[in-house]
Amino acid sequence: MSSELYLGLISGTSADGIDVALVDFCHGARLLHAATYPYAPELRAEALMLAQGEGTFELDQFGRLDVRIGEAFASAAMNLLRSADTRTTSVRALGSHGQTVRHRPDGPHPFTLQLGDASVIAERTGLVTVADFRRADVAAGGQGAPLLPALHAALLAQPGEARAVLNLGGIANFTLLGVDGGVRGFDTGPANALLDAWCQRHTGAACDTDGALAASGHVDQTLLAALLREPYFALPAPKSTGREYFHLRWLDARLAGRALSVADVQATLLALTAHSIAAALQAHAPDTHTVYACGGGVHNPVLMRALQQALPCTLLSTAAVGVDPDFIEAMAFAWLARERLHGRAGNLPGVTGAHGPRVLGAVYAPLPTSHAAQ
Repeated sequence: MSSELYLGLISGTSADGIDVALVDFCHGARLLHAATYPYAPELRAEALMLAQGEGTFELDQFGRLDVRIGEAFASAAMNLLRSADTRTTSVRALGSHGQTVRHRPDGPHPFTLQLGDASVIAERTGLVTVADFRRADVAAGGQGAPLLPALHAALLAQPGEARAVLNLGGIANFTLLGVDGGVRGFDTGPANALLDAWCQRHTGAACDTDGALAASGHVDQTLLAALLREPYFALPAPKSTGREYFHLRWLDARLAGRALSVADVQATLLALTAHSIAAALQAHAPDTHTVYACGGGVHNPVLMRALQQALPCTLLSTAAVGVDPDFIEAMAFAWLARERLHGRAGNLPGVTGAHGPRVLGAVYAPLPTSHAAQ
């Protein structure tokens, strides 16, 4: 194979932008260049509306959204390559997670759905595009998530030390790295999803910058106890969740009859994130020595302080060990694209609950006559 350069792209449950990473796999996994490209406001609003089950979506609207997200992903990929002064002919493939708009891995007909038309991405970029990574795992009886633990283990495992990697996206998830080399993982519940949604509803801002709104309020212990009684938190692993579960309607139902300030609700939601994460670690890996955090939440100092107070062990950003906390997810989908082209399994059945290892992703190969810029 002439090149080991891969692109990875993802927009997470926060839908705040498209993370793009250019990764060199010649020697391990080396991040060469990365950036985040925000969605157009109207595109983000429409994606979140669909993900949270708000309003009515017609089939035509759904189809157009799939193409528009694909076009946004393709544009982000090409913008990064231009910034990195890298030709498309140097890149072996692009791995696109897409935008999750519904995740229902349980029940009689489980499914997970990510938008971002991969044929559009392949056509616009001229790159072999690998996409639809989660559904093969779900079809095999798994949760389809989380898919990052294999890369977390490769980058951050330390023989003889119990570590955990905490991804603070819209939803929080743990990768638990045991002293014996074992790898486990699951979604703990909301990280930024509810914080962002509440902040946007009441201030118009997409997120609570530096945790300022939460810091100005006080935790309501009665509300916090009610939120922590949510049955999801007590479910055994494997488990995964998303915005279709933890959304503003879920919160509004638990706020009914309570007269709380906007800031006090925000402070309580931040406490919910910290306490649910700490409880999950205590239940599943109480011997953990260090938690390495990544994702957008690492930039919220109020959340990080609350987590350190709640956790019984050391909390560090993955930056402390030389791994950029903002782009691990994008790197993971570059890695998953590489695994797909090599015909190797991308899931960990012990994490997702699938019946066995599965090669993940579908390959979309552009025609040689693609009009993408070289």
